[in-house]
Amino acid sequence: MTEEDSQEYGSVYSLTAIKSDIRLFLFHHEGKRSAKDAIELFAEIEKMREASSPVPVFVSDDWDAFEEGLVNVYGQIELPEYKGIGRKPLPKLIPAEDLKYIKVYKKKVKGYVVSTVSSIVFGNADEIFEMLGACSEDYIGTSYVERINLTIRTCLARFIRKGVNFSKTMIMHQKALDFFQAWYNFIKPHNSLKLKVDSQHRKWLQRTPAMAENITDHIWSLKELLTFRVPIQ
Repeated sequence: MTEEDSQEYGSVYSLTAIKSDIRLFLFHHEGKRSAKDAIELFAEIEKMREASSPVPVFVSDDWDAFEEGLVNVYGQIELPEYKGIGRKPLPKLIPAEDLKYIKVYKKKVKGYVVSTVSSIVFGNADEIFEMLGACSEDYIGTSYVERINLTIRTCLARFIRKGVNFSKTMIMHQKALDFFQAWYNFIKPHNSLKLKVDSQHRKWLQRTPAMAENITDHIWSLKELLTFRVPIQ
């Protein structure tokens, strides 16, 4: 890169979020590998949550920026008690009581992952396992979001490393992921979401993440997706 090159040039990271129980691809954010980008990711996810619904349990890999991003979005300011001596203590940002976050560490030996360890960073363990419908011995990891990241890399040539199909502009990079997100949620049936049908003619009902979330009642075609008109808000 040179000083004359655009600020868009260089490495770009895509942060993704998925609702693991129904495989719904919630949001993606493109930027650098910084706490600022993690904050923007969680801020957009928070906008999707209904006020009456609880704060979800967050699970991620071992990256400190996620912890900082969650505290910035779901934290609250606390003013320490002033004891009357010296300078007044500065206010500090602490995680909210209802914030629940699990960090997954991967142990490697000679470059190979040999085990994973889940560590509760924020929240009560009993409440977390109850919300996840799991027990303390169950595996909790990042396999779902890692699987969608693999699907992105296999479906979008611009994510293939050291290839000639890399994105030339940020806007086209984001639009490509927008299209993938719509295809993944509305068109692609997921085998883990299918429902058994008590019928002689049909045994299984295939579903997409959008169907599982009750956003739509059928699997969309590519034509339906491309011709759909977004209602004016």
